[in-house]
Amino acid sequence: MKTKNKPDRRAFEYSDFGPGLNTKEEHQLFAKIQEGIVYQYEKIFPDKLASRTVVIVPSLTLDMEILEQIKGSIHYEERLLCLLMLLRMPRTKVIYISSMPLSEVIVDYYLHLLHGITGQHARKRLTMLNCNDLSRKPLTQKILDRPRLIGRIKDLITDPKSTHLTCYNITPLEKSLAVKLGIPLFGTDPAMFYEGSKSGGRKTFRECGIDMPDGNEDLKTIEDIAGSLARLKRANPAIRKAVVKMNDGFSGDGNAIYRYPELTIDDSLEKNILETIYDNLRPVAKNLSIKVFLEKFNEMEGIVEEFLEGEIKVSPSVQCVIGTSDKIEIASTHDQLLGGDDGQIFVGAIFPADEEYATTLAEIGKKVSSHLAGKGVRGRFAVDFISVKQDDGSWIHYAIEINLRKGGTTHPFMMMQYLTNGYYDCEKGEYHTASGNKRFYFASDNVQNDKYIGITSEDLIDIAMFHELMYDGTTQEGVVFHLIGALSEFGKLGLVCIGSTPERAKELYDDTLRVLDFECEV
Repeated sequence: MKTKNKPDRRAFEYSDFGPGLNTKEEHQLFAKIQEGIVYQYEKIFPDKLASRTVVIVPSLTLDMEILEQIKGSIHYEERLLCLLMLLRMPRTKVIYISSMPLSEVIVDYYLHLLHGITGQHARKRLTMLNCNDLSRKPLTQKILDRPRLIGRIKDLITDPKSTHLTCYNITPLEKSLAVKLGIPLFGTDPAMFYEGSKSGGRKTFRECGIDMPDGNEDLKTIEDIAGSLARLKRANPAIRKAVVKMNDGFSGDGNAIYRYPELTIDDSLEKNILETIYDNLRPVAKNLSIKVFLEKFNEMEGIVEEFLEGEIKVSPSVQCVIGTSDKIEIASTHDQLLGGDDGQIFVGAIFPADEEYATTLAEIGKKVSSHLAGKGVRGRFAVDFISVKQDDGSWIHYAIEINLRKGGTTHPFMMMQYLTNGYYDCEKGEYHTASGNKRFYFASDNVQNDKYIGITSEDLIDIAMFHELMYDGTTQEGVVFHLIGALSEFGKLGLVCIGSTPERAKELYDDTLRVLDFECEV
């Protein structure tokens, strides 16, 4: 009987993809590869005509059970589509990887926003790849599980010295992918994760002499939580609420609110809190049980801190970029819009932050940036605050966390910056376009209404054009949509409403909601 010869070569070679995850060899290779990001930041990033390739992996590499609480979280991979605006630089190539194919309608929508570049020219320099995988795993894990996909990405990288990887957040998975691709990451080595955790943030604020809520960090067990809650009560008998936060929560969904019952402040205080904690602790994520929350807390560790009260209370943030140890940029400031029962969920932002304190936030951002730069932190990050207005009209800014990653304020600002070719003047707290005009925006990631379910991407574009909501490059005003893919299934989308005044930006936001409501009336 004749047998077929076995093949002696695979169609694809697996041997070029480096060491295993979290091995000593991988760490050494990563450190060597990362040396290249300094050259790119100093020489390539500022040169609009430089040849470069940007590999974009918009993976939310976060706890999947926490992430699952967010409607349409798979579509958050679309948030970094703002980086397609990099194609406005005529010698820049972009490789964008997603879990599932992104609609051509959505891609075309972003490409039409490019100023001075034809869609055809941009399309030649854009490669869209996907994993065809809707599973709950992080996108980066899906890529690592597909060596042939990694091979295709590597084949598209013609010059590793002018190529870098950008991600939503950086974990050992993104580090491993960078090593396998042989290109540096613009961001912080995940070995420094602690610096961006809730506990690490509190230590940084303390070392920098920055105000923060009373609390404790590096907590792990339910007994630790009870002990901290008891200490806060003894320090401030009038305290009504405290916040329990996992070290690596996302968008507020890693938080829980503790409401103090009537308690006697005596030697049994800690014991009484511990025995009744299930009655008084409520996770912010609606579908997350207290039991699961505490299990996750035990796994991630975290903090407990006072819930700040105030008649006038706001939630601003400052966004910073550390390029090298001595190159620090204050990219923007925002007033964040928080929702949920206790104002713990990020839903949007106003840019810039209020002129009463925008420059103060920038000064605090510089202090934190200098401190973190000395520790080796790189890339974009944000510092969030709770700010309380005092009776004399002054503000106290309590720093509450550091996010060593992109966040909800990153993509709206980058979109406006790319569209207007402008800059944020942190000394004045103002944004100016290339022509010197001031611009403002009102942005939200969480416009949601069940009435919008069924509106397709094509429908949204038709509606926006008919009602003249689209961003207009001549006036540099209008609405930019994102999370478009979540609209039809979840009735959810994001908006960046750019205006010449704060009032005009908010008017555009309100007009968009009125139009969508009108179009969905049956």
